[in-house]
Amino acid sequence: MSAANNARWIGAIQFTKIAIQLLSIVVLSRLLDPGDFGLMALAAAVSTFALLFRDFGIAPAIIQKSELDEATKSAAFWITTLLGLGIGLLVAVAAPLIAMWMEAPALRGMLWVLACTFPITGLSIVHQALLERASRFALVARIEIVASVIGFATAVISALNGAGAYSLVFQALAFAILMSSQLLVSASWRPSGFLSRSRVKGLWKFSRDMLAFNVVNYFARNADSLVIGKFLGPASLGAYSVAYRIMLFPLHNLTFIATRALFPIMSRRQSDVREIASMYAKTIGVIAFFTAPLMMGLFVLREPFVRAVFGPTWSQAADVIAWLAPIGFIQSIVSASGPVFMALGRTATMLRITLAASTLHVIGFLVGVRWSVEGVAACYLITNLIMAAPTLWVVSRCLQSHVRTILAAIRTPVLLSLTMGAALFAARSEVVRFDMPSLAQLAILAGVGGVAYLALSHFAAGALERDVFRALLKKA
Repeated sequence: MSAANNARWIGAIQFTKIAIQLLSIVVLSRLLDPGDFGLMALAAAVSTFALLFRDFGIAPAIIQKSELDEATKSAAFWITTLLGLGIGLLVAVAAPLIAMWMEAPALRGMLWVLACTFPITGLSIVHQALLERASRFALVARIEIVASVIGFATAVISALNGAGAYSLVFQALAFAILMSSQLLVSASWRPSGFLSRSRVKGLWKFSRDMLAFNVVNYFARNADSLVIGKFLGPASLGAYSVAYRIMLFPLHNLTFIATRALFPIMSRRQSDVREIASMYAKTIGVIAFFTAPLMMGLFVLREPFVRAVFGPTWSQAADVIAWLAPIGFIQSIVSASGPVFMALGRTATMLRITLAASTLHVIGFLVGVRWSVEGVAACYLITNLIMAAPTLWVVSRCLQSHVRTILAAIRTPVLLSLTMGAALFAARSEVVRFDMPSLAQLAILAGVGGVAYLALSHFAAGALERDVFRALLKKA
């Protein structure tokens, strides 16, 4: 059991999911109409919200508990099974109303099919949590990758046979069936007994805060889009959305891998706060090693990047990226505090921080919208800076450490990235003199930045570089 080993297998899962998503777009876009993807986007919006309540935070509670008996596991299984059935019924009953409200009659049938996925996945939530609790991520990776590949094949075969938008729904259904069936077979555990009131209360104490955190976080992450769409219109929202996705992509994947890999390891060692503090410091150092140069490079090369990838009509997105790139780095460090709070059972603290941050962000969005979409992004940066300090201070207190330790862990990647940014800015002023396509300019400058950062890190950050390669190549 090691965080590095977990991270490699979770990285394999993420890589496969991203590859299949890209392949799905390329292949299915030739077989389906844009309207089919639009219908699936509407259906996905409903199912994504319903997923927030899929397990009521029971799965993380199973992973976190220091002692786990059969009665607790059985109680968790019956809770998640009943929740899956209940949410599936709610989605099915609400489907006609949702389809009518969105003026999309075809959406009704699609939601009925998607409703079936909730009771199916509800059967295996505890089984997956038990595997992750034991850090059996090699098995989890095999299960998820097989389910993803066969789900994609199901979508292609369905599309070739004229299923239209239902091809994407069948993909989700096939994934749910294959995922759950493999988990039920692979996890060597079967429920016994039924609901124990005392065990339910023990799980609820942890899971209620996790559920509230997920709901608050969901609305907080969509508040900026709602404000921009309401007051500035679709064009501004489009520019902001593209810039936000660029910023969020590396952040989401790195922090997701780190959180999922660290949580079970930290939970098993929750009595040794010093060891958790050491793991946390190394983790944010490794995260910063990647996110600091990525966000710095995106900041310096935002204009050629947008021109080369999206075209000249998206120039406003480059202005937004100037504000969102620093946010990407800040959030990559702050988000890594999640597994610490969860492993130590401090989900109430995590919820309070999220409530404060969400309130501050929404106020910032409402203030910033007075100065266009760039004003929203600028206020978002300000509120992230304001919340970063107290969040890191609370984390350090939980770990019986000091904020200086956290800052020391990220200091070297930040300094190296600033140096790389200065070199990249100078190189950019030289490259633009030559008459070449935007994509060629971007490729040359990205290469310059990458080589410069790796060279600097090799000579100035040997210990951190060893931690990074240890995490990628072998067990810690």
